[in-house]
Amino acid sequence: MNELILDAFRDFKRNKIRTILTSLGIMIGVLSVVLLIALGLGLKNYIANQFDKLGANLVIIFPGNVFKEGASFGPGFSGGAKFDEKDYQNLLKIKTADYVVPVYFKSIAIEADKEKYLGYVQGANEQIFSLMNLKTLTGRVFSKTDISKKSKIAVLGYTLAEKLFQEPKNGLNRQVTINNQRFRVIGILEKNGDREMDTAAIMPYTTVFGRINPNKDFFSIYLGVNNKDNVELLKQQITQTLLKRYKEDDFSVAEQTEILSSINQIFSIINLVLIAIGSISLIVGGIGIMNIMYASVTERTKEVGIRRAIGATQPDILWQFLTEAVILSVLGGGLGLLLAGLIVLVTQPFFPAAINLTAVLVAFFVSAAIGIIFGVFPARRAAKLPPIEAIRYE
Repeated sequence: MNELILDAFRDFKRNKIRTILTSLGIMIGVLSVVLLIALGLGLKNYIANQFDKLGANLVIIFPGNVFKEGASFGPGFSGGAKFDEKDYQNLLKIKTADYVVPVYFKSIAIEADKEKYLGYVQGANEQIFSLMNLKTLTGRVFSKTDISKKSKIAVLGYTLAEKLFQEPKNGLNRQVTINNQRFRVIGILEKNGDREMDTAAIMPYTTVFGRINPNKDFFSIYLGVNNKDNVELLKQQITQTLLKRYKEDDFSVAEQTEILSSINQIFSIINLVLIAIGSISLIVGGIGIMNIMYASVTERTKEVGIRRAIGATQPDILWQFLTEAVILSVLGGGLGLLLAGLIVLVTQPFFPAAINLTAVLVAFFVSAAIGIIFGVFPARRAAKLPPIEAIRYE
C-alpha cells in the first residue's frame, strides 16, 4: 500500500496541472457543502442569540393560526384577528403578566435634513425597552405620560441614527420626518444586532395612530414574565381572554421557545436543500475525476503494458489507478475543508457562522467515496488492457 501511495504522488509530481485541475472540482464541491451548512447554522445561531437577549420570558400573540400549514403572519391574514386597543386593555388585566406591549410595525422611509433611509416604525408602549432589553446610548426612552399625551417623539435604533446623522449621538434632540410628520428624537439605542431593531424609530403607539397607522391595529402583542415557571399559566390566561372576542383559529399564542423550535424546523429543511445544491458540485467534481483518470489511462497505456509484462497483475493495476483517484479526492476534500474553515473564521466577527463536525466528516468521507466510485471505471479499463497491445500502443 505504501508503494502504491508513493507511486501515486510521483505521478502527481510529473503531472502537476492535471493533479490540480482534478482536485479542484472536489475542493469546490466540499467547500460549497460545508460553507452552505455553516451559513445555515450561522443564521440559526443568530436568531437564537436574538432570543437570548430578551430580558424576560416572552409570549407573542399573532393574528391567525400561524402554526397551521400555509398560514401567514400579519393582521387579517388567514382570517386572523385584527388586534386593537380593546385587546390591549383586556390583556393588561392579566396579573400574571409583568409586561404587556402592543406592537405596530411598518417599513417606511425616514428622513432627516437631506438624508433618507428605509427603516421601520415601531409603535409600542414604554415597556418595550425593558421587555426587549434595549439600552440607550444617549437620551431617554418615552414614558406613560408621553403615551397619554400622544407626544410626537421617537427613539432611534443605532444604525438608523448613524445613517441619518453620521454619528448616532448627533441625532439627539434632532427632527426626523415620517409620512410628512416631524418627530423629535429623544433617545438613541445601543447597537442591538437585530437589523430591524437597529433601523427602527420606536414611538408611542398612540402617536402612530392616524396617518402612519390609520386602522389603529397592532401587528402583534408581546407579553412577558420574569418567572419562567409562569409562562404556561400566562399562555392559558391569554387564550381565555382572547376567546371572549375571537375564535380559536383567529389568533396564535406562542412562547419564544416554540417560535425558535419552528424556526429550527424550517432551517433543517433549508439545510437539506442547501446540501442537495452543494452536492451537485461534488458530483460534477467526481465526473471531472473520472474524465481526467480516463484520459490518464489512455496516456499511460504503454506504461501499463510494461508493468503487466514484468509481472503486475490486473488487481495491481486496478489498485494503482484507484489509489490515485482516492488520493486526489481526499486532497481536494481536505483543501475544501481548510478553505471553508478559513472563510468561517473570517466571517465570525460579523456573522455567527459555524462548522458542524458531522458536516466535516460527511464531506471528507463523501469526497473519498467519490474517488472510489468515479475512479473504478477508468481503473478497471486500465487493468483489463492486454499487455502486448498496451506495449505496442503509441
